[in-house]
Amino acid sequence: MSNMATEIVAFLLTISGWILVSSTLPTDYWKVSSVDGTVITTATFWSNLWKTCVTDSTGVSNCKDFPSMLALDAYIQVCRGLMIAAVCLGFFGAILALVGMKCTKIGGSETTKARLTVLSGFHFIFSGICCMTACSIYAHRITTDFFDPLFVAQKFELGAALFIGWAGSVLCMLGGLVFCFSLSESVTIRGEYSYTGATSFVKTNKKHKTSNSLQKEPRQQLGQFGKNAYV
Repeated sequence: MSNMATEIVAFLLTISGWILVSSTLPTDYWKVSSVDGTVITTATFWSNLWKTCVTDSTGVSNCKDFPSMLALDAYIQVCRGLMIAAVCLGFFGAILALVGMKCTKIGGSETTKARLTVLSGFHFIFSGICCMTACSIYAHRITTDFFDPLFVAQKFELGAALFIGWAGSVLCMLGGLVFCFSLSESVTIRGEYSYTGATSFVKTNKKHKTSNSLQKEPRQQLGQFGKNAYV
């Protein structure tokens, strides 16, 4: 029962993390910068993996999609690939977790379900690693440009999407580790049960052998004296 509860907790952690990772991909504010006037903010510049936009003080946004994928900076292309890989790995990990968990009625034998559970754990761990790597690369580029005194273009700050991605990646990796821990615990319990069963089987065999030998000894003695009993 405790192992099943552990799997449920791990599933909730991983699903929550995967939802956060999936919501990070289309989120607008990966990096943000504002130009302040004397009274109110006159314009807000923000960008994500797909477009760059500017929002004026009236709330009207003008966006421009990136024109060509091949003309993009290398770090944006890498972040796109890693985020898409993170979403796909989390999706397949969720399916494997639903099939392999003990509280579900599908998946086959216990051994097969245990293998599917640990496989889903690895999927979520790699999903979290991909998302964390993408957010870290993007944040490193922002901070490098911000603290570079020779960078004369507009400087940006970290957006809300990066923090959401980091939180989701931590939840995915934590849930995946819990899945792997629950599998090792179940294997240990099964090993203990199988060992005690083997010893009890050996003990019962020894008891049967001793009882059979005690029953055969009197018969052999009677057989030896049976020929000369009336001489």
